[in-house]
Amino acid sequence: MAYETIKTEVSENIGFITFNRPDHLNTFNSTLAREFSQALEAFENDTEVRVIVVAGQGKAFCAGIDVNELSGKQNLDYYRWVKQMEEMSLRIADMGTPVIASVQDLAVANGIGVVASADLAVAAEGARFGATAVNVGLFCMGPAVALSRNLGRKKALELVITGEMITGEEAWRIGLVNKVVPKDQLEEETLSLARKIAGKSPLAVQLGKRSFYQMENLEYSRAYEMANNHFAMLCSTEDAHEGVDAFLNKRKPEWKLR
Repeated sequence: MAYETIKTEVSENIGFITFNRPDHLNTFNSTLAREFSQALEAFENDTEVRVIVVAGQGKAFCAGIDVNELSGKQNLDYYRWVKQMEEMSLRIADMGTPVIASVQDLAVANGIGVVASADLAVAAEGARFGATAVNVGLFCMGPAVALSRNLGRKKALELVITGEMITGEEAWRIGLVNKVVPKDQLEEETLSLARKIAGKSPLAVQLGKRSFYQMENLEYSRAYEMANNHFAMLCSTEDAHEGVDAFLNKRKPEWKLR
């Protein structure tokens, strides 16, 4: 499928999505929001793709929503517009395929929302993060949903209410990203993480990820009940038996996705 605002490719069972509006700091306009969700869905339905890496072309990962689309709307129009901007967060949570954000520089407003929504994130030294919409009279309400689930109430509120920027090191300290690496190693470190995931049983990873997100919304005993049901389902698959047999016989497993 041809896209206007993103680039996609597949290599080594890894699907790559690159925001490609570098002259606009990869801000989300309606086209990018729609195409990003379409690309996520396409990779989710591609059995060759076992993990997805999201990156940004140019100087920024993503600098938020394109405010050039802000004016001239009524309330319902604004609702439909921002719902489209935040659709990617719900899609990532619903998908079985893990998503890794690879952040080379600026990730603010909806950009920090993408990072918080991604399952994992790797940042380059010098990367900067912020929920900055409050600085222009708006508010990062959508990103606040994912941020609060990553960071907890007080830290998330601090970010969205003050609009202050934080470094990659601070993002790692508070749990927004998984690791911070030298800028010239960002691509290789992201690929290393993606390859680790791509080498695991796709059925186990996808069912496990879905179970993880669903359990978050359940009370404690019900979460265990769901976990037990999902584990029993996984044990009945051919790949589960293949993985155990490969481990016992000290060989590399051959996943069949069934």
